[in-house]
Order: sequence, then structure tokens, then C-alpha cells
Amino acid sequence: MPDTAPRPATAPGPAAQPFSLRDTLAGLRAHAAPERRRLLTAGLLLLAAAGVGLAQPLVVRQVLGGATPLRGSGPYLGLLVALVVVGAGVSALGRYQLTAAAEGVVLSARRRLTAHVLRLPMPAFRRQTPGDLMARVTGDTTLLRQVVLQTLVQAVTGLITVVGALVLMACLDLVLLGSSVLAILLLLGMVGLVMPRIRTASLGAQNSIGEMGAVLDRALTAFTTVKACGTEEFETRRVDAAAEDAYRNGVLRARWDSVANATAALAVHLVFLVVLGVGGLRVAGGAISVATLVAFLLYVLYLAEPVMSLVAVGAYFQTGRAAVQRIGEVTRLPLEPPRAAATTRERTRPDASAAPAAVRFDRVTFRYPGATGEALRDFSLTVPAVGLTALVGPSGAGKSTALHLIERFYDPDLGTVSLDGTDLRTWDVHALRAKIGYVEQDAPVMAGTLRENLLYATGGATDAALHEVLAATRLEPLLHRLGDDLDAPILYRGVSLSGGERQRIAIARALLRRPRLLLLDEATSQLDAVNEAALREVIQELSTRIAVVAVAHRLSTVRSATLIAVVRDGTVQATGSHTELLRTDGLYAELAAHQLIAAATG
Repeated sequence: MPDTAPRPATAPGPAAQPFSLRDTLAGLRAHAAPERRRLLTAGLLLLAAAGVGLAQPLVVRQVLGGATPLRGSGPYLGLLVALVVVGAGVSALGRYQLTAAAEGVVLSARRRLTAHVLRLPMPAFRRQTPGDLMARVTGDTTLLRQVVLQTLVQAVTGLITVVGALVLMACLDLVLLGSSVLAILLLLGMVGLVMPRIRTASLGAQNSIGEMGAVLDRALTAFTTVKACGTEEFETRRVDAAAEDAYRNGVLRARWDSVANATAALAVHLVFLVVLGVGGLRVAGGAISVATLVAFLLYVLYLAEPVMSLVAVGAYFQTGRAAVQRIGEVTRLPLEPPRAAATTRERTRPDASAAPAAVRFDRVTFRYPGATGEALRDFSLTVPAVGLTALVGPSGAGKSTALHLIERFYDPDLGTVSLDGTDLRTWDVHALRAKIGYVEQDAPVMAGTLRENLLYATGGATDAALHEVLAATRLEPLLHRLGDDLDAPILYRGVSLSGGERQRIAIARALLRRPRLLLLDEATSQLDAVNEAALREVIQELSTRIAVVAVAHRLSTVRSATLIAVVRDGTVQATGSHTELLRTDGLYAELAAHQLIAAATG
């Protein structure tokens, strides 16, 4: 189907909305919720490892604190070795649990984000670019792993470890503690100035990656056109520009990360030197013992890891905040109503026993979001419950848009579209679409097997039913080419098929659903005369049992129609049979004399 909905020329992502720190924390909690138990386990194990580490300097003090250092310290040395081994084992187990939980958070986020994207209504989806959405589903969710590993648990364990170490240091000597705290406060002040810059650079880098994905998706989707037009270098430059932008932001982020880490390392060394100097004076003055000074220095060294960890937490939190913001921008987009509770087979079972569907447009006016003009204006048409209704008219007249409204890809701004006398807006959108077979002009073929493509919209069908629709759509030669194997693979986007074969697979897929209403958007435009005539017979036979609405550019299709609607500038200008409209409508007579005849004979 022609893509008549306006779309941005560039590749902006979802509209940015204010995203506060509170929103970020709420988003992190939501992402972490499925792994709450494992995260708690990891946190407790890491806290236990930290506790074991905090006990080690006290044991060292006992080893060195006797009248004769090391004499009679065998039990203490054994205890020290045991604490080191146990601490290493508990820490390893805790980090394993934390890493597994991080992977679970990424999996949960990808599932939720993918489900959200696929449930977006058409207006919301049209405002996005697939490449940027894929970057958010893959790249931004990956950053959540780092956030979990470096933020959620380590922030708590690192903070508790620092507090515990400071308490024990206070028990050893308050003067040395004061000197240490002054250096730590200096560290916090300097790092606090750097963190906003890390967040800005991280958000810029992720947006640039999304832009690069959008540009690359644009080039790959139109790969044949790129080759035919010789624009490989032009598209390469566009991707290079986005990649360079991501590189610049990444380097900027790395620079501020380095500044933060260097500041933390400098502060730890400064604390060590201050404690060594002040502690040496206090030992010389007899205020404290050498063993106390050694224990205090061990605590200072022990503080290095949690302090560096807390600085990393701040840096990764800014990166994670950018990722959570970009994910949140998508999950804030509105969704279509959820599918009514039913099994998959019940939702997709063909509605063979239902009566044909009658459709009515009553003074419908519709404008695509962001468009300046109206696609439909005071559009009124009654589609009979049985028969073929053909929509004809100049390109851009609104014919495909009418099909969009029947499918409820969009809702009208004014007027109503009804099915069986009921306004479509009161229908469950999924139940509505289950009754409709829809074939677009640029019929997509999924990577997979022929069987998977045919069964894509149904819960299941017998091989006999599949062979029946293959015969009806004249696809038996394709099946023979595939070795008479329904499970033979089809390449991505059906590149190994002709345009006509792709269209016929889409039509076969629609027929397999046994719809109450069949919508065809120039569905025979890429068929040769022989296959078009054969398929027209199938459509004609279907139209004796159900309603078929076809956007038609071929005179052969129009001549066999029960009703023809001439659409111009978004309005139904005239309706009637082929013979009647030739006499009464000048536009139709002109189309029949030029476009339709040219399409039929070209």
C-alpha cells in the first residue's frame, strides 16, 4: 500500500519530554522489579563480603599489637587467611548473582519495550524511525546492565561499606578520622561538578547512535534504489556523520569519566598521605600505637575500592539516566487498547460462519497527524455487504486512506466509519481486524518459510488448505521451484521472489483467514496479464460471498466491479457502474481513456 501518511524527512526519535530524577528512579525500579529477589541476594552477599573485609584490619591489629609483634599470633594469622578466602568466595558468588540479575533486567526491559513498540497505534509509530527504535531496544537496554552492575546494588553496598569503615576508623582514632573526612568531602564536591556533564555527553552519544541506526535503516531499506542511483558514497557520508557525532559524544563522556575517576584516586591517595603524616606524628607523641596506625592505614586502603565504586556509580547513573530517559520516551507513547482475553487460536480462527460485512462512511473528514491538508473531506460511501467495490481516482486522492480508516490504523476527525451499522470506534480493534483480510500494494514477505508466511495471520491450517490457496493464487509454480516443500526458506524481504509472487503470497495469506471483508490496495498491480486474470476470477468468486473493497488502477478490475466510487481530493465525486460513470462522470471517462486503459494494456 502506498505510504500516504506524512513522515519526518529526518530521523528524530520520540518527542522528548521532561524527565526528572524522580522519573529516572521510578524507571530503574520498574526495570529492576522482576529481578528483585536476585538483586537482594546479591546485595546481601556483597555486604557479607564487605563485612569480612572490614574485620581484616582489626585482626591485623591483633597480630601486630602485642608486646612482641607476631609472637603467639598463629591463630590470628589463621583467622586472617580464612577471612581472606571466605571474603573472596562470598564476593565472587555475590558478583555472579548481580551479573545474572543484570542480564535478567536487560531481558525484561527488551521484552517490555518490544511489546510496547509493536502495540503502538499507527499515528504514534509513523512519528518514529525504525532504526532509532531498534537502537533503543538493543543499545539503550544494554546500558541497563551497567546501571544494575554499577548502580543499584553497589551504591548501597559501597555506601554501607564506607560508613562501616568510617565507624571502625572512629573507634581507632578520631583525629585521623577527621583528616580523612575532609579529603572525602573535597572529593564529593569535585565529582559533583562533573556528573551533569557525564549525563549530557551520555544522552548525546545515545541519541547519535539512534540517529545512526535511523540513517542506516533508511539506506538498507532502499538498498536497490541506492545501488541503482549510485548513491553509496552519499549514504556512507550520512552514516559517517552520525557515527562521528556518536564518537565525539563518547569521547567527551570518556573525558569526564576520567576526570571523575582521577579525582577519586587523588582523594584516596591524599587521605593516605594525610593519615600517614598525621598518624606518624601521633605515634611519635605516644597518642596511638604503631599497630593502630597500620590498622587505620589498612582501612584507608580498604576504602579505595568502595569510594571508587561510588564515583563509578555516579558516572554510570548518569549514563543509565540517559538510557532510562530514551526508553521512557518510547514507553510513554500511547498504546492501542489491549487485546481481549482469548487464546491465540481463538483470536486468529477464521470467522467462516459470520455474514458478510457492510461498511459505511458517513461524512468523514480526516487529516494525517502533522499534515497541512485533509486526506479525506466529507467522504461518504456505502460499501455493499456482498460484491466488489472499486475505488478509482488520481494518485493522492485518498483511496488508500479510506482503507486505513476501515482497518482503524487511524480514526476520523469528523464523521463515522461503521461496520454492520456500528461505529468502528466502539469495536475492539483486534476483533475488528480479525474479520478483515488486508493486502497492501507493497506486500511484505517475512524472512522464514513459505508455510510461516502463509500462516502468519492464522492460528493454523491444514496442508490441504494451504495448497488450496496456493492454487487459487497461482503460486503452484513457486511451490515447485521450492522443491514442493512448504517449509522451504524464503530470503529476507522476499528478495528471491518476484513482485507478483510477493503480492500473491499476501493475497493467499488473506484468503486463508476467510475474512468477512477483503481490502485490496492495488493488490494486482505487479501481476502479469495471465496471473492477474486468474486472480481476478478468485476475487470475483469471493465477491459473490463477501464484501471486497479494491483500490484499482486496471480497467479489467473496474469493469467487473459491483460498485465503482470515483475519489477526487478526498471526496467521493461519483458512484455507479462502469457504463454509468462513462456517461455521467468526466473524470472517470478521462481515467478510463488514459490511466485505466494504459494500466490494463501496459
